[in-house]
Amino acid sequence: MAKKTFLHLDSPVQYIKGIGPKRALYFSKVGVESVQDLMRLVPRRYVDYSTVMKIRDVRINDDATVIGTIQAIEARRTRKRMNLLTVQLRDSTGSIVVKWFNRPDLKKRFNAGDSLLVSGKVTFYRTNQFINPLYEIIGEEEYGQQVKGAIIPIYPLTEGLSVWDIRRAVKIALDECLNETKETLPQFLIERNGLLPLQEALRCLHFPDNMEEARAARERLVYDEFFFFELTLARRKASSQHRAGISFQVKEVLTKKFMQGLPFRMTPGQTRAIEEIVEDMGRDVPMNRLLQGDVGSGKTVVSLYAILVAIENDYQAVLMAPTEILAEQHYLVLQELLAAIGIKPYLLTGSIKGRDREVILHDITSGKALLVLGTHALIEEDIAFKKLGLVVVDEQHRFGVMQRAALVNKGMDPDFLVLSATPIPRTLALTLYGDLDISTIKDKPPKRGEVITRIVKSKEKRSTFAFVKEVLAHGYQAFVICPVIEKSDATELRSVQEASEEIKEAFPDFSVGIIHGRLNTADRMQIMNDYRLGRIAILVATTVVEVGVDIPNATIMIIEHPERFGLAQLHQLRGRIGRGAQQSYCFLMLNRYLQADTYERVEFFAKNNDGFALAQKDIKLRGPGEILGKRQHGLPDLSIGDLEQDQGLLFRARDDAFELIKQDPDLILAQNQTARAQLELLAKKAELLRIG
Repeated sequence: MAKKTFLHLDSPVQYIKGIGPKRALYFSKVGVESVQDLMRLVPRRYVDYSTVMKIRDVRINDDATVIGTIQAIEARRTRKRMNLLTVQLRDSTGSIVVKWFNRPDLKKRFNAGDSLLVSGKVTFYRTNQFINPLYEIIGEEEYGQQVKGAIIPIYPLTEGLSVWDIRRAVKIALDECLNETKETLPQFLIERNGLLPLQEALRCLHFPDNMEEARAARERLVYDEFFFFELTLARRKASSQHRAGISFQVKEVLTKKFMQGLPFRMTPGQTRAIEEIVEDMGRDVPMNRLLQGDVGSGKTVVSLYAILVAIENDYQAVLMAPTEILAEQHYLVLQELLAAIGIKPYLLTGSIKGRDREVILHDITSGKALLVLGTHALIEEDIAFKKLGLVVVDEQHRFGVMQRAALVNKGMDPDFLVLSATPIPRTLALTLYGDLDISTIKDKPPKRGEVITRIVKSKEKRSTFAFVKEVLAHGYQAFVICPVIEKSDATELRSVQEASEEIKEAFPDFSVGIIHGRLNTADRMQIMNDYRLGRIAILVATTVVEVGVDIPNATIMIIEHPERFGLAQLHQLRGRIGRGAQQSYCFLMLNRYLQADTYERVEFFAKNNDGFALAQKDIKLRGPGEILGKRQHGLPDLSIGDLEQDQGLLFRARDDAFELIKQDPDLILAQNQTARAQLELLAKKAELLRIG
């Protein structure tokens, strides 16, 4: 007689009956590694099978859901060059046509004989039909008796798993491990927010008796996710307030000279941000502030003022960038800005080696190097500062959290200023960056040119190039952005290599330069300097120019394969033009058909120049993990909640978390032990450096 395997919450999912090692790999693709992960797998939506209609009963203009067997599949190109997939679906009462435009991928997913659920509006063209409906492949014909009148969860699926594979596994997991699940929230918060107890929520999540139970179950898990995210932030902020910091004073030794030497006037937004930062730096606790603003709003100049405040108080400052090329660009710009006041910036990157590196390290240790520019390795490697007072982290999203922890572990408590050109509405920023005080620059320097963005298809390339030639003939410059450096047989993506050859042939009268991350430091800096001085008319590049490159004379940008970039990244790239007074143009070059949702995203970008709107859309599309810097911010994942749809719940969870930490900073009260245990579990899972 075979020995019974007993499951526990931490048991790998492969030990659930019917899964095994091979299917466990499929489950891992939807984020399920353990039994507990499976129990917390939130369905994408639910199907109420009591509302499923017979095909013969559907009517034109009805919103209907039907289930049938695939009889035939046909894929073809229409006269308008769209891909059309047509499926003939039949149940015991009749048949209906289902069509998808520009979804050739579905042909590989569907097979004759599959049971298919489709949901959408019924239209008519020669016969009743669905156009681009929601669909689910529901696997074997076992849905019959199982689902009669039931509410069935539709999970995130991957190849190799059906709804029923997951449903069977979940039932076993709940039967054997639900009683082992411990409550994570204090009872008073459950009652205050009208939430289901955790065990009941997990049951209702997967086997609800009605849609209200399903909604309440999801609400409980979304609140949990938001609450522990915010609780981590609240503890982090509380712990930083107890550490001794540096009380900086504006002595106007350097700052006044700097302001008088600027060739422009600060905007009201920049002035307000400086006031907030200076006030923070004057306090005797470490500053932890986020400075956010749209592309070109002048964050670097504001951060430079803060750097000079630290230096005129006899402290060193560091400006960290995510890439070497951005650090190099900061170095070139700051050299010019600081020359008049006698401050020499140092550049230290991984590419600087030998005697040059030794000299720089010596000057950092002795305190001679007052301002050091480089990547985050500056403070993670064994580099000893004599008196570090301020760290500015540029374009690293949440990576500054890990840097703060690294410095604290070295016994240093400098002020931190994190810069972000992915601006989001203040209420959302307070929630996502709750451990940081926030300054926002909403205005832009005057006399900035407008940027017009256009989608260009392959057949329009010749006319686009003709337009670009006219602009270049007037002395302006252009960027061409490609997603990859070299051509590869594995992908159809346009490379820097290919694009540069085409551009040289199409623009024989103009100088063309190439820049990407594989070039050495000296070559990169030489090319960027030549471009800055106008010796190069067209610069073909990868996304190494995404941030920090400021060429007022550049008024044209062509982006190859814009669908390969996120909205925030596209906006950053576009921000390299329109920095002078002239009108600028950004061309989004489409080299192939795009699925409808992908084209919609590119079109949304083309119609929007507002970084706040684009960032909010990006958060909705990609999730906050990507915006914050996935696996870098040291925070519990946000994978269930929708930051737009669930915003009210998010704010409630934030208020509850910060109130709890205010009343019980170390979570030592008996009523808060459940929350403390869950927080420590999440901290261990995420390998946090510190939890407070």
